[in-house]
Amino acid sequence: MAPLSNEKVPRSTKMHSKVVIIGSGPAGHTAAIYLARANLNPVLFEGFLANGFAAGGQLTTTTDVENFPGFPSGILGPELMDKFREQSIRFGTQVISETVSKIDFSARPFRYWREGEDQLNSEPETADAIIIATGASAKRLGLKGEETYWQSGISACAVCDGAVPIFRNKPLAVIGGGDSAAEEATYLTKYGSHVYVLVRRSELRASKIMQKRLLNNPKVTVLWNTVATECQGDGNLLNNLRIQDVLTGETKDLPVRGLFYAIGHEPATALVRSQLQTDADGYIVTVPGTTQTSVKGVFAAGDVQDKRYRQAITSAGSGCMAALEAERLIAEEEEGIEE
Repeated sequence: MAPLSNEKVPRSTKMHSKVVIIGSGPAGHTAAIYLARANLNPVLFEGFLANGFAAGGQLTTTTDVENFPGFPSGILGPELMDKFREQSIRFGTQVISETVSKIDFSARPFRYWREGEDQLNSEPETADAIIIATGASAKRLGLKGEETYWQSGISACAVCDGAVPIFRNKPLAVIGGGDSAAEEATYLTKYGSHVYVLVRRSELRASKIMQKRLLNNPKVTVLWNTVATECQGDGNLLNNLRIQDVLTGETKDLPVRGLFYAIGHEPATALVRSQLQTDADGYIVTVPGTTQTSVKGVFAAGDVQDKRYRQAITSAGSGCMAALEAERLIAEEEEGIEE
């Protein structure tokens, strides 16, 4: 872990907290629930349209969530996040609907500023430990019609949405040429009647084993040198893609009922990237098997550090881990135990 400076930072007279959580998705609220039940009085900043999402994160943009345990009939994404929030508050979490725009991890307690205060030379607030749970967002293409049919035929998660009724036994399309695209397309063959993979180039970037699995699947057709230019439908659901051959410029229709983006995600780490170790894609690096970051007292949970699974349930699990690790650190320090 990165060494902290020997500078002695005074506790804020505005607000000092034992643990501050930044982020309001499943990871953030699960951490809050555990910390609140441990009487650590956590403060959770849910942000104001932080990372382009309403409080609650990516799940607020989804419809039916059918793979979160405890809801056999499924539950709407926004409703699920409302329940997370209610449970956090019930146990004593202070939820603040503002965005943290600046953090200083150079010394403890950590200093942070809310949006609008960072430019005013105002006194910062402080925290003994901070959990970063700011999530990640799927990269989009900005196609014509994309906004209209997002979550109404367009998705960025085959595992999350592939089994929903509107996609069953229907032709589907996947955009991307890497391992994620190959994996998602193969997964979708369980539900769709046929899967088209749109690849901008004349070759796949996916690993050899994933390429072989994809190209040998009789329910998959790869459309090489092809891009989508427009998403079309009846106003409610997607039913067609306009596609273009990048070599000839020829355009045509591809009737599909589902479009899945597999072009990567963007972790919301701009706030901390200069102070915490991140990988080449910007995800926060944690000590394997933990949520501990490169700075002692700073933990990362959820999609902001998970580029593989990206599920609500795995985010919630890592939120639990972060809370338990923060609780342990604070207890050890209060007892005067050093590593």
